[in-house]
Amino acid sequence: MKVFPMLVLCTMTVGFIAGCGTTEKEQMTQEFKTFLTEFEARVKPLSKEAAIAYFDATISGEESAYQKAADIEIEFSKLFASKEDFAKLTKFRDAKAISDPLLARQLEVLYSAFLAKQIDEAKLEQMIRLQNENEKKFSTFRAVVNGKQYTDNEIEDILRSSTDNAELEAAWRASKEIGPVVADDVLRLVRMRNDAARELGFDNYHAMQLQLSEQDPEAIALLFDELDELTRDTFTGLKTQIDTFLAARNGVAVEDLMPWHYQNRFFQEAPKIFANDLDMLYKDKDIAALATTYFAGLNLPIDDLVANSDLYEKEGKYQHAYCTDIDREGDVRVVCNIKPTYNWMNTTLHEYGHAVYDKFNDPDVPWLLREPAHTFCTEAIAMLFGRLASNPTWLTEVAGVPAEQVDAVAEDAFNSLRLEQLVFSRWAQVMYRFEKSMYENPEQDLNALWWELVERYQMVRKPEGRNEPDWATKIHVALYPAYYHNYLMGELLASQLHAKICSDITKTGNSRGEAYVANSAVGTYLIDNVFKPGNLEHWNTMIENATGEKLTARHYAAQFVN
Repeated sequence: MKVFPMLVLCTMTVGFIAGCGTTEKEQMTQEFKTFLTEFEARVKPLSKEAAIAYFDATISGEESAYQKAADIEIEFSKLFASKEDFAKLTKFRDAKAISDPLLARQLEVLYSAFLAKQIDEAKLEQMIRLQNENEKKFSTFRAVVNGKQYTDNEIEDILRSSTDNAELEAAWRASKEIGPVVADDVLRLVRMRNDAARELGFDNYHAMQLQLSEQDPEAIALLFDELDELTRDTFTGLKTQIDTFLAARNGVAVEDLMPWHYQNRFFQEAPKIFANDLDMLYKDKDIAALATTYFAGLNLPIDDLVANSDLYEKEGKYQHAYCTDIDREGDVRVVCNIKPTYNWMNTTLHEYGHAVYDKFNDPDVPWLLREPAHTFCTEAIAMLFGRLASNPTWLTEVAGVPAEQVDAVAEDAFNSLRLEQLVFSRWAQVMYRFEKSMYENPEQDLNALWWELVERYQMVRKPEGRNEPDWATKIHVALYPAYYHNYLMGELLASQLHAKICSDITKTGNSRGEAYVANSAVGTYLIDNVFKPGNLEHWNTMIENATGEKLTARHYAAQFVN
C-alpha cells in the first residue's frame, strides 16, 4: 500500500519531537492520531459512495447498479484488508500505550473491523461478488403460480387471506422456489467465510462474527436457552389456540395443518386468530404520514428522511425493508414497500426507529464511533416504535381511529402483540440455532436440520416427503449471516427501555397503553441516553447507563410471558 507523503511528514515530525523529550507513550499516541486522520480521510467518502450505490441498486434492481455497488464495496473492503495498516493497528494495540479512552475505543473498533478482513484480497472480492449476485437474485425473484408472477407482498396477501387449501399450498411452494436458485451459492459462501475465519484463528464464521461484535458466543447460547425455557410453555398453549382456529378456518383437522396454513411464508409473524382484524384500522390510512406525525411529536422529526426514502413497490425493487445511514452526518434513508396494512405500519415505524437513531447521533463524537452501540441496540429502538402499531393510545391519538372502534379491539390488539412476540421468539430460535449449526458443520443435511428445528421450536409439521433447501429461502441466511439473533436481543432491550420510560419519564402507570404520544421528553431521553453515546462504550455499559441495569430478559417476560 502506498504511504502518503503527509503520513511520512507527520511520522518524521513525531520522531523529531520524541527526540526532544516526548515519551514513547506520547509518540505512540501521536502516531495513532495521525493514522486515524489519514484513514478517516479515505474511509468516509468511500463509505458514503458505497451506501448510495447499494441504495440505488436495491431501488432499481438494475444489473449495472448492482455491479457498481459490488465494485465500490470491494474497494471499500480493501481499505480494511490492508496488511500494512493492520500491522500498525496491531502494534498500537499490543503496546498498550493508548490511554485516552476515546482513542482507545477507536483503536478497538478499528482493530476488530480490520481483523475480519485479513484474508486474501482475491477471496474477499470473490465473496463480495457472490453475495451481491445472490442479493440481486432475491431482489428480482418473483414467485410464479399458475403462470402468473407474484411479489412477496402478494404472496403474503394470499397466505393471509385465502382459505382455499390448494391456493395456499401453491403460493407457499412457489415462494420457496428461490431456495434452489441460491442454495449452492449460499453454501459456497458459508465455506468461504469459514475458511477465512479459521485463517484468522476462529472456530468458524458465526463464532467470529459474534466475537468481533463484542458478543460472547457462550453467553448468547445461554441467553437463547433461557428464552427457550421462558417461552416454551406459554407458546405451547398459544399454539393450541392457533391450530384450533386455523384448522376450523381452513376446514382441515388440526393434525393436517401444514406450513402454508400459518398465514406467512415462515410463521415468523402471528396469524390473525382474533376476531378483530387490525388491517381494517389502516385500510384508508397514509402510513408514511402517520409515522411522520408521530415522530414529530417526540421532537424527532423525519420529514427530511421521508423525502429521501423510497417507500412504495415498483418493478425490480428490493421487496423487503431496510434503513441505511449514508454518511453518519444526517443523510438517512429508508426502503419500504408500503401498503395500508397493520404489518406495514409496524414496519414503517420500525425502519424510522432505526432512522432516528442514526439521524440524532452526536456530531461531536468521532466519525468512527458515530454509530449504534451494537446492531441489536438499533433493532431495539426500531422494535420499541414498531410495537406501537397495535397500541390503543397510538391508534386513537395518532392514527385517528375512533375511540369506540379502538375500545372494541383493544384486548385483541394486545393479545395480537403478545402472540406476535412469542411467535417471533420461537422463530428466532430456529434462525439462531440453524445458522450456528450450519457454520459449525455446513456438510450436514441442512434440509433435514431446518425442518427438525422448525418442528421443535415452532411446532410446525414438515410436508410429507419434502427435501428442499427451504433454509436458503430466508434472505437473512443467504445475505445477512450471524445477524438474526440480534432481533430477539433487540426485543429484550425494547422492553427494558419501555419499562424505564414508563417508570421514570411518562409515569402514567399504564405500560400496556403507553405510546409516548407528543411527549418530547421521551425523545430527549432517547437522544441523550441512547443515540448520542453512539459506540463510545461497550453496548452493555450504554444499556446500564440508560436503564440502570445491564441487558436482562425480565422486562420482556413481564410484558409478554408472565
